[in-house]
Amino acid sequence: MSDPLIVKICGIKTLDLLETTIAAGADMVGFMHFQRSPRHVSIEDLAGLISAARGRIESCVVLVNPDNSCVAEVAALGPDWIQLHGPESPHRVEAIRAEAGVEIIKALPIGSADDVAHVAGFLDVADRILLDAKPPKGADRPGGLGESFDWQLLKALDPSVPFMLSGGLTPDNVAQAVREVRPLGIDVSSGVETAPGVKNKMLIEAFIRNARSAV
Repeated sequence: MSDPLIVKICGIKTLDLLETTIAAGADMVGFMHFQRSPRHVSIEDLAGLISAARGRIESCVVLVNPDNSCVAEVAALGPDWIQLHGPESPHRVEAIRAEAGVEIIKALPIGSADDVAHVAGFLDVADRILLDAKPPKGADRPGGLGESFDWQLLKALDPSVPFMLSGGLTPDNVAQAVREVRPLGIDVSSGVETAPGVKNKMLIEAFIRNARSAV
């Protein structure tokens, strides 16, 4: 790969872990603003985290099907990115991007060939695409929830489409994922945790080290 791999650590909740993530050499940090997530961060705490990250690491706030007031409130904090992780349509993604004035990552769940075909509709309305595992049936929140998807499905994707990969990545499998899938970047949350929402410094460091070794 000629371009450097983008590494995003998502679900950071504290300034201490933000510092750990920066020191470990991540490129992006994600903050969840979604009540049902064990990684939820309030608007007040988001402000402090985004401010502490500014100029040191790219910050991304993850929203799930947000309304306009939520988008405006988050955009006002000045993150580098807003990640949309719900069932937002291409039209809605485009509207949020126009309203927020912030670069948009659109997360898309992959579980079948149909899901891969669906990606094309978002290429012109989002600034970056993140391919994640489909949540298990009956799940109360989006994302792979620690599960990976069949990376072979991505062979059907136009090879010129840059994307980030998420879903079930861990320090143990990330090097394989980077070698097999050749993504623009990788994104991890539960794979560097010891319990839901509880990040581990050594796992974060190992994940980044192993990811970079595979490039």
